[in-house]
Amino acid sequence: MPNQLDNQLCFLLYATSKEIIRQYTMLLKPYDLTYTGYITMLALEDNEHITVKELGKRLFLDSGTLTPLLKKLETKGYVCRERSKDDERQMQIYLTKSGSEVRQKLPEVSKQVMKQSNISAQQFLQLKEVLQDILQND
Repeated sequence: MPNQLDNQLCFLLYATSKEIIRQYTMLLKPYDLTYTGYITMLALEDNEHITVKELGKRLFLDSGTLTPLLKKLETKGYVCRERSKDDERQMQIYLTKSGSEVRQKLPEVSKQVMKQSNISAQQFLQLKEVLQDILQND
């Protein structure tokens, strides 16, 4: 009989998330990216200039977490940070040429994790839909 913990959605999401992030972490080493670096790179579109605040909303991260991460990505040459010309209090972020090149390769990482997870494309889409519903229900 399953224990109380195994019946908790929060625990199942937590444990699954940890396992998936572990898989991503291994596959991201060739790109010198952490998982949070990876999702940040995916959140930035080519030729897009976005504020730290807007990026934080997309990623569900606060600026205290995002700022050191962006500094590391800038050091790697993947992103550029510059003050907004309209409002110097705002920091604009955009992908560099090198960052765009790396970003183009990152969907392959997701495909590898998908293969390792042993779920079908249909299960993936169903799970994605359920999780998006939960996120939009705030």
